[in-house]
Amino acid sequence: MNATDRKFDELMRELESSDAEELYNRMRKAFSALPREIRASLARFFNAYGYWGRLDEDAGVFEEIAQKAAALSAHCADYRALYDRLADQRSKFTLYAVLSNRSRYDFESLARARENLFDEYFDLDLLRCTPEEVFVDLGAYVGDSVVSYLLNYGAECYKRIYCYEITPEVFAALERTLRDIPRVSLRQKGVSDRPGVMRLNVCKTSSSANTLGSEGVCDVEVTTLDADIPEPVTLIKADIEGSERQALKGAENHIKNERPKLLISVYHGNEDLTAVPHLIDSIRSDYAFYLRSKGTPLHPTELTLFAL
Repeated sequence: MNATDRKFDELMRELESSDAEELYNRMRKAFSALPREIRASLARFFNAYGYWGRLDEDAGVFEEIAQKAAALSAHCADYRALYDRLADQRSKFTLYAVLSNRSRYDFESLARARENLFDEYFDLDLLRCTPEEVFVDLGAYVGDSVVSYLLNYGAECYKRIYCYEITPEVFAALERTLRDIPRVSLRQKGVSDRPGVMRLNVCKTSSSANTLGSEGVCDVEVTTLDADIPEPVTLIKADIEGSERQALKGAENHIKNERPKLLISVYHGNEDLTAVPHLIDSIRSDYAFYLRSKGTPLHPTELTLFAL
């Protein structure tokens, strides 16, 4: 048992020894002990995006802490199972750092775990790419991930790239960014586990955080990857604001038959960290899992599961 193993086991024992209410009370106390400017920064961040519940100390609203405590309490066995599945020590320390941050407001460990060498998604120690890649970018935004891919692997290191983006104004920027890039298919569609039409919900903080739901400002066509892409795919990146699991379900045939490399965001919901790898395992169980963090020390966001 190495140092990270010991730290992780200690943290798990700490979480396992408390029920959700006890853990919530302990986390509330730890939150109250933080400097006021940090408490205010956390509240602004959580409230701006709305994925994790509201946090308003002055109004006595601690929904974000309560939801986080409930998830931590309910998934200890899942965290241990994921830790055992992670394929390198960096991933194991990252999982420890994320859970320590969520339960203890441990900013130091999360800062140590942050990826500073490689671009987000394209860890050159992990991800190998060839000229035969068929890369599917879910949540392509303005084309930043595609540009990063090309910078890291080269302009000839792909066969085709498919980009999906749901926001009309952002899609127009995506078109401008990639207009001179060959063999790129741009699709103004959402991706889920079934085809249909949904409504675009606009996030006031950032258009990158727009989501799909039953209400919103305009209709958006929704498809599945199995239905929309007939050719084999080799690489799927998904950062789609909490809809990653539905997208994976809609790509079940691609995953079963072709085993594409998967780069999946696992931070938009408290359940995603364990639910996404469990879902991938349910489709096929021969992936190796890695975890990388690109977020700030304050917030365990920009967290990506690599299934390779």
